[in-house]
Amino acid sequence: MSGGEKEAMAEVKEWLVKTFEGAGKSVPEFEYTPRSVKHLNHLMTLSKSKDEAARLVARDFRLKASEYRSQAARIREILENLGLAQESLPSNVVTSAQVLANVANLLNIRDTEMSSFLVAMGDISLRKTEVEEKRAEVNKESKLLLDYTRKAIARLTYLKRTLAQLEDEVAPCEAQKESWETNLKVMAAKERQYNQQCDNYKRMLDRSGYTPEVSHGILVEMAEHRKELEKKTKPILDTLRSYQDLPPDKALAALAIEDKKRQYADAEKYLEDVLQSALASSE
Repeated sequence: MSGGEKEAMAEVKEWLVKTFEGAGKSVPEFEYTPRSVKHLNHLMTLSKSKDEAARLVARDFRLKASEYRSQAARIREILENLGLAQESLPSNVVTSAQVLANVANLLNIRDTEMSSFLVAMGDISLRKTEVEEKRAEVNKESKLLLDYTRKAIARLTYLKRTLAQLEDEVAPCEAQKESWETNLKVMAAKERQYNQQCDNYKRMLDRSGYTPEVSHGILVEMAEHRKELEKKTKPILDTLRSYQDLPPDKALAALAIEDKKRQYADAEKYLEDVLQSALASSE
């Protein structure tokens, strides 16, 4: 701790002792830290400044009281010389004078002149006007706050009702959520299964020699050619079957069979050429 901090701590301790002794109490035990000493030093400075201001005000009041007492003694002496002492006045006059003095003290005026009362009454009228204006503003703010409060209460009621509805919907939503979670698990398992099957099918296609060139369009085109060839070969097959119903003539039958075999071979060769040309065009 530096020298300045030690000096400040000593001043704070001395001030605390004087303050608590003036109140008839002892200083409580606590730890003097730099932070607490700084805070107490600030309080000590404020307290000393306020004490000094209070002393100045008290001295001024004492001076004024002394002046008022001397002036009152002088006025009493004058009134006694004129035969207007308080003891010689009627009780109603004394009462009126006391009421007048009390009103002057209440209005915080130095004398009981009519002009002083008029100025004080004007000041009171101005203060009354200010108070009425402030009261009007406060009433306006109160009405506005009351309106806001009503709206807030209505909003709170609506929110409570909404909260109750949501709480009632929690159980069905939880059940639906659990159902969705179960369905998601099933779908995830199906997805893994389908992916595995897809991989298996790809491997099967790879093993079977599938290539991207053997596409659906090419297969459809080859099927159409096959149908056309079947239409062309069907009459030939029908003719062959009709020959089977003829009486056996070995020579003619052999010629006919050879002719049909040749036509059938030509048709097969044509089909094979078409297929080869289709594959070649796709490549």
